[in-house]
Amino acid sequence: MAHTLFTNVRIIDGTGAAPFTGEVLVQGNRILKVAKGARALPTTGTTVVDAAGATLMPGMVEAHTHFSWNDQPSLGSIQRMPPEEHILWCAHVAERYLQHGWTSCVGAATAKPRLDVVIRNAIQSGQIPGPRYLAASQEITVPGGLGDETLPHLPFEEFSFGAVVNGAEEMRKVCRMFLKYGVDHLKLNLSGEYIAGLPAEFSPMTDREVQVAVEEARLRNKRLAAHARSALSVKQCVRHGIELVYHASFIDEEGLDMLEANKDKHFVAPGLGWLVNTSHHASAWGITPDIAKSMGYHRELEIAIEGLRKMHKRGIRILPGGDYGFAWMPHGNNAKDLEYFVKYLGFTPMQAIVSATQFGGQIMMMENELGLIKEGYLTDILLVDGDPLANIALLQDQKRILAVMKDGKFYKEPEISSARSLVGMHSMSAA
Repeated sequence: MAHTLFTNVRIIDGTGAAPFTGEVLVQGNRILKVAKGARALPTTGTTVVDAAGATLMPGMVEAHTHFSWNDQPSLGSIQRMPPEEHILWCAHVAERYLQHGWTSCVGAATAKPRLDVVIRNAIQSGQIPGPRYLAASQEITVPGGLGDETLPHLPFEEFSFGAVVNGAEEMRKVCRMFLKYGVDHLKLNLSGEYIAGLPAEFSPMTDREVQVAVEEARLRNKRLAAHARSALSVKQCVRHGIELVYHASFIDEEGLDMLEANKDKHFVAPGLGWLVNTSHHASAWGITPDIAKSMGYHRELEIAIEGLRKMHKRGIRILPGGDYGFAWMPHGNNAKDLEYFVKYLGFTPMQAIVSATQFGGQIMMMENELGLIKEGYLTDILLVDGDPLANIALLQDQKRILAVMKDGKFYKEPEISSARSLVGMHSMSAA
């Protein structure tokens, strides 16, 4: 197997422990050795990457990804994209995530039934470059719920953004369809969304409908995710065991208690990027701060920050990611969430990195081999110019991501830069 040695690196290992200077030896797609100090590991027969003090850290994991969102200003523009162009777009976006240091992603819903599955399979087979990926269903909703865009003069399949079900047996049929396609998890829309004209506190899906979705997923050992902004919808997630809780903006004390009591089972990806940018940075697309305030987003942001701070103090796992792929928050800016965790939620930069790495390995169901710089773990690794603990915003700058390795393969190779002497790469011949 090929060997690669990262030397002269400052290692953030993802555990939350203090960084240290050392070396990391990679064999094939696994980390063979992690050593403290300089020149501690042999270089014979090894490709050596001299990082000149750059930071080595685990690849980041995005917990709420929409590859099929097409950087446009509306849900309708996403759905109207023809399927041939849409699959090419998804492939392009998958590579964009990898180049920005996101070596794993959790799909949070796809715009057309099989887009996520097809992209995941193409990545796994090596047909296209992209992160490790867990494929989601379309958003499953009910009449009048988020994702029901049906119009009287258009058939459902021509326009509706979500899969609309009415009652338990329709839910069963749709879930079986998505599970047959091979999704890794089902996505349920359990609350409203202001931009769709629905109060975020609205909870339209019955417990029986939710229960049927859970039954069908469990028969096939699959998980579930939920758009859950309202207090009631968060509690539905806990009661029914829905692992991936998206948003949780209006969680109440009862919901906090329930989540804390089951914190080993659930992950929360709040999507702060959506709330912050829709509230304050979408004027060019017709959503001024005043309009966003009138919709309810300023209030939601304020209440969500308070609830998420409480979650963080209670040790509930909060992960970055959420709804990137709109015009005012395009794909590639996802590391903004880490900055928002620090700015709004009281995270330290180290805690924000742990949420994107160690917790990321857990949400990918690979906690014993992904998310840490640790011997025996998979080599999903980033080399970063500078210290993200001193400035978490460094992770937003693609130019500061000097190298990206996923599964032992460089998808962004370290460049020799004699002017800056940041990274050198050379091969050592066998003695």
